[in-house]
Amino acid sequence: MTEKKYDVVIIGSGPAGMTAAMYTARSEMKTLLLERGVPGGQMNNTAEIENYPGYETIMGPELSMKMAEPLEGLGVENAYGFVTGIEDHGDYKKIITEDDEFITKSIIIATGANHRKLEIPGEEEYGARGVSYCAVCDGAFFRNQEILVIGGGDSAVEEALYLTRFGQSVTIMHRRDKLRAQEIIQQRAFKEEKINFIWDSVPMEIKGDDKKIQSVVYKNVKTGEVTEKAFGGIFIYVGLDPVAEFVSDLGITDEAGWIITDDHMRTNIPGIFAVGDVRQKDFRQITTAVGDGAQAAQEAYKFVVELG
Repeated sequence: MTEKKYDVVIIGSGPAGMTAAMYTARSEMKTLLLERGVPGGQMNNTAEIENYPGYETIMGPELSMKMAEPLEGLGVENAYGFVTGIEDHGDYKKIITEDDEFITKSIIIATGANHRKLEIPGEEEYGARGVSYCAVCDGAFFRNQEILVIGGGDSAVEEALYLTRFGQSVTIMHRRDKLRAQEIIQQRAFKEEKINFIWDSVPMEIKGDDKKIQSVVYKNVKTGEVTEKAFGGIFIYVGLDPVAEFVSDLGITDEAGWIITDDHMRTNIPGIFAVGDVRQKDFRQITTAVGDGAQAAQEAYKFVVELG
């Protein structure tokens, strides 16, 4: 194992991480972008992005590739690994992965968030057999079938609209009596003939045979009525959980695991910054993640310069 030394290591290569890497590299900082999967983060799970400047609409994976393209030419190094811990030694930090260690003067954490699970019977059992968290990845497997989307926010409604190109019908199940998605997205869904709604309801169990799902049991939260309805595919969009387990011992997260920063993306440990969806904040969008990344890059640059 060889310790590799950098001015900044950016953990995570979603829009926040890639933006940070672009800015740190342009400031001539020795930059490593450390990722455990495919660059792009949740963008790769998004069918169509409509609110990113410069594009009327663009596929999530395409925007990911466009963001990644300039980085190699700027000298950004890449490594793949699952981060298991961070050690703070004052004027340097150590990042530990399952297979390697990296020494750096500063760290920008851009690990994002994962789709929250329902934690109901059948969800794990039928993962990849009818249960999905990614419409753009799996939508085509459910052509001409009855599809259920669980959730009421932007992601749920946007992906339901995308799934109408495959499914015979798409039903949105939401625990409240109105959606939380942006108004323009809601209106598009209400006008779509293929989309139906189940209001005030929560799923209780996913049922199936040895091969695939067959139905969902759900409960009306107002009346208590329990119903079972047949579906061929289920897509779950009920919120996010931060990817920050590896910093749980550093004292930089809130009770839910989100990383706490100030407006300059600084945590309470000098030289450690956090950006994008992993931050404790109210509004999570690609555009806000990009802004976070640019801000953190400037702060990391100033920190490293002051270290000398």
